[in-house]
Amino acid sequence: MKFGIILFPSKKLQDLVNSYRKRYDPHYALIAPHITLKTVFEATEDEVKEIAQDLRRIAKNAERIKISIQKFSSFSPVNNTIYLKVEPTDKLSELHAILHKGALESQPEFSFVPHITVGQKLSDDEHSDVLGSLKMLDTKHEETIDRFHLLYQLENGSWTVYETFLLEKESN
Repeated sequence: MKFGIILFPSKKLQDLVNSYRKRYDPHYALIAPHITLKTVFEATEDEVKEIAQDLRRIAKNAERIKISIQKFSSFSPVNNTIYLKVEPTDKLSELHAILHKGALESQPEFSFVPHITVGQKLSDDEHSDVLGSLKMLDTKHEETIDRFHLLYQLENGSWTVYETFLLEKESN
């Protein structure tokens, strides 16, 4: 089975992102707006039980994560994905790093760029037009996220929560 680990932002932020994703993201119906902490990986049912146990331990020792969004950006020229840029923080980077160790040992394929996808697989012209108009919007937003989620992919390609993990460590 395919799994991934993500953070879901608040419903308010998801609603804003979905107002664009409906039109610009072909994966709109497959997964809610999110910040990817660990990209897709394969695991058996037995392996995922061990992974979930490891994730419970990680969550118990991790603090809530404050996210700050200041602007829309793009991965162009690598690809025509438009996203809300989540400002990197030490806590976010540490959680990302620890989710690639232990039972989840792997080397990330790309550098960690925290973001929430707004549009992807756009033509060059559409990418340029949409990004240009989105950059003119006031997008300042801050919130604190208190949980991460282990998701798995269904046969129809959509993603659903396997287990949710509360970030339990108190802030200093």
